[in-house]
Amino acid sequence: MFDIANIIKEISILAVPFLLAITCHEAAHGYVAYLLGDPTAKIAGRLTLNPLKHLDPLGTLALVLTRMIGWAKPVPVNPMYFKNPQRDMMFVALAGPAANMLLAVIFAFVLKTILGLDLHGYSETTLRVLEPTALIAKAGVIINLALCFFNLLPIPPLDGSKIIAGFMPREAAYRFMSFRYGFVIVIVLAMLGLLGKIISPALSYFYNLLIF
Repeated sequence: MFDIANIIKEISILAVPFLLAITCHEAAHGYVAYLLGDPTAKIAGRLTLNPLKHLDPLGTLALVLTRMIGWAKPVPVNPMYFKNPQRDMMFVALAGPAANMLLAVIFAFVLKTILGLDLHGYSETTLRVLEPTALIAKAGVIINLALCFFNLLPIPPLDGSKIIAGFMPREAAYRFMSFRYGFVIVIVLAMLGLLGKIISPALSYFYNLLIF
């Protein structure tokens, strides 16, 4: 039987870091594209930290179900504006995971700061604030690392595929990025329980590196 109260508690802890993770991830894609000459994301109103502009219903549902991985609506990018489309798309793709890694570092700093406090002498009210803040910070580290390494998988259309394509000969990169069944592979991997096993080693390594 579902523990509704516990589920609500988990979602309330996950909500802030998840919204921040997907918002910064997509905004980073759009901002780097804009710096490289593509105004598409700006015109679409996606160069914003308003999470409502980036939320994807299915991606949000995935977070609720997995408690770790979800996604946002992809920011529109038009490589035709770039001086070197293949290279610049690699930079745009890298920006999203890089934003998640930076957020993971920030959340880890908050968590380590709280864990390092001597809580004796703090008021009960302060402790009631510190405990959920620590839980949110811990979730922030895990979610951002998970999104970072999930998106770095070399499966089109995930960011990792675009990064790899940046190093390929142009014709090979085009054929590689034309593969249309990437999300089918991701779903199959998730259903078989393999997606978590693929991501977990890197996630665990960096989590321990940041926290301990």
